[in-house]
Amino acid sequence: MFGGDHMPEQLITEDLAAYWTGRPATTIRRWAAEGRLTRHQDHSRRKNGVLYSLNELPAAERDADTRALITPAPTPPILGQDDLLAA
Repeated sequence: MFGGDHMPEQLITEDLAAYWTGRPATTIRRWAAEGRLTRHQDHSRRKNGVLYSLNELPAAERDADTRALITPAPTPPILGQDDLLAA
């Protein structure tokens, strides 16, 4: 189908991104405005039409049994910054 180990990009809504990271939705939007996350437009499925890539979102630490938040996710780097630092 896709060949090799390629997985399709998993796009999630802002509220799921907030839960995944343990951060408020306003932080998710700020990270995107700062260039830390890519905004994907999908006006056909969502009222605001914005989705985020799960691959770009750091995961919060949560209790394995209760899923209660232990530690929010760290701030992700600005996209492409790793490439600049390696040069």
